Amino acid sequence: MNKTLFDKVWDKHVVHSIKNGPEVLFIDRHMVHEVTSPVAFLGLKKRDIKVMYPERTFATADHNTPTINQHLPVKDPLSANQLRALEENSKTYNISYWGLGHKKNGIVHVIGPEYGITLPGATIVCGDSHTSTHGAFGAIAFGIGTSEVEMVLSTQCIMQQKPKSMRINIDGSLSKGVTPKDVALYIISMLSTSGATGFFVEYSGDVFNQMSMEGRMTVCNLSIEMGARGGMIAPDHKTFKYIKGREFAPKGLKWNEAMKYWKTLFSDKGVKFDKEYHFHGKDIEPMITYGTNPGMGTSILKGIPKSNNIDGGGQTYKKSLEYMSFNEGDKMIGKKIDFVFLGSCTNGRIEDFRSFAAIVKGRKKAKNVTAWLVPGSHMVEKAIKDEGLLDVLKEAGFELREPGCSACLAMNEDKIPPGKYAVSTSNRNFEGRQGPGSRTLLASPLVAAAAAITGEVTDPRSFF
Repeated sequence: MNKTLFDKVWDKHVVHSIKNGPEVLFIDRHMVHEVTSPVAFLGLKKRDIKVMYPERTFATADHNTPTINQHLPVKDPLSANQLRALEENSKTYNISYWGLGHKKNGIVHVIGPEYGITLPGATIVCGDSHTSTHGAFGAIAFGIGTSEVEMVLSTQCIMQQKPKSMRINIDGSLSKGVTPKDVALYIISMLSTSGATGFFVEYSGDVFNQMSMEGRMTVCNLSIEMGARGGMIAPDHKTFKYIKGREFAPKGLKWNEAMKYWKTLFSDKGVKFDKEYHFHGKDIEPMITYGTNPGMGTSILKGIPKSNNIDGGGQTYKKSLEYMSFNEGDKMIGKKIDFVFLGSCTNGRIEDFRSFAAIVKGRKKAKNVTAWLVPGSHMVEKAIKDEGLLDVLKEAGFELREPGCSACLAMNEDKIPPGKYAVSTSNRNFEGRQGPGSRTLLASPLVAAAAAITGEVTDPRSFF
């Protein structure tokens, strides 16, 4: 019987099926961070239960971590307690822990692929919605809640209702200056933030085939923003090349065995999806959001549309524009901005910093702009320095911060002030997401770089 890529991976991991109910799924990799794990570990302690497979669990500190002076004690009491709890729990249950100061520390969805923890055909969960990032490798990856974190820690399994299948095809090629972030924002603007609710999405077509692994991670990362349970892309030669030789990847004969399985991970010809969409790469331009959810996005050259057919229409739409202090019909080009944030699990990888540096090289940061450039991991930070990008950034007036989630969700001191506008490469532009009263414009690293130089929303293609 013909199967989708999703079916192949899902069915291989089903431990038990409950009639007319959920299925019990075995989990290959469990990523843990400091925010959603303390209560889960407390549950284990109360029931005197051990972690079933500590070697399949990996813990890192990222959400609450400061991005300057990480060698000093964390000031915020709640953050400090959560970080301390993760360290103690990891030690108690013999889990790999990469905390502040550890060379492998970084954002959970950045370090997983970097160290070969993320593998094709695997099931991966984390108490974080953007776990969908790992689907770029042909894995089934999704976020879970705290009670489910406890379930996976204690049983290495989780109960899940099998999602429906969706395929999004984009053929052709992208124009110069159009990035994977633009592709994702375009899809969300077309489907809305609820358009993929109840589905697991497979991305297919020329555009995704041409993308780097880092670009694919960006797209899969944003799957959750259109309501999907997760997103995935069939592994290919780029996937295998990226993984080979990484610390936790299979070696020797185990690599050869793994490759035999990985090469079967694609949707069979003629297989039917529950829903399918087709787009063309030439129709996608650099994107930017103007509202308070990721579906409120448009080409950077266009104006803010009327509320008809817009995600969050009617009163919700008007409320969003009021919050942003924008009006229907406003042009996005030329909108003044105050902050630029480059980073997060969406765009905090070395490829993103290369793109940003390519625009700012030989230019100067606008005086009215505060820029936070935050690498997703110490590996990214090292590459920025080794490749000479730090020199380029410094000459242009930028500073590099230390790894962490940073202003993506403002759980540390990196908060956009009330009423200020931030062009952000992160994933969410909800009210107050980047700080109480902050106003977020989601965009690609290229758009962020152009705004950082000009102090306003600018088409990055004008610098080419």
